[in-house]
Amino acid sequence: MKIAMGADHAGYRLKDVIIPFIESLGHQVEDLGCHCGDSVDYPDYALAVCEKVTAGEADKGILICGTGIGMTIAANKVPGIRCALVHDLFSAKATREHNDSNVLAMGERVIGPGVAQEIVSIWLGTEFSEGPRHQNRVGKIKELEDRFTLHP
Repeated sequence: MKIAMGADHAGYRLKDVIIPFIESLGHQVEDLGCHCGDSVDYPDYALAVCEKVTAGEADKGILICGTGIGMTIAANKVPGIRCALVHDLFSAKATREHNDSNVLAMGERVIGPGVAQEIVSIWLGTEFSEGPRHQNRVGKIKELEDRFTLHP
């Protein structure tokens, strides 16, 4: 599986820990930055990751900032993205099974590397598997997206 990954200045250290972990699981990672503690704008990195996912150039995306909140909000503005902010193991599994999330967001200031690795492992290893009622709900999310997306 190919994973697009991005972080801002408040999340790049956790990103740099998570990338080799994902590779050790046998996945390919495209690191879209950032690579230092200098202040940057998280929407730029959310967009870069989400464009890779929606273009089919990555199977899934992972975003990290200080809390994960800003990245989640920005990512969910991109049509076709279902980004989930996750800081616990139950939610990591549920968001894949029930919501078919294609982008994961986490906060470096909220969780440590060990929990982040467990979340990533569960999230990457869980399929969208909860049947027709959840597919119907994900379909309704797409309908909302289509309804409110401006078409040039």
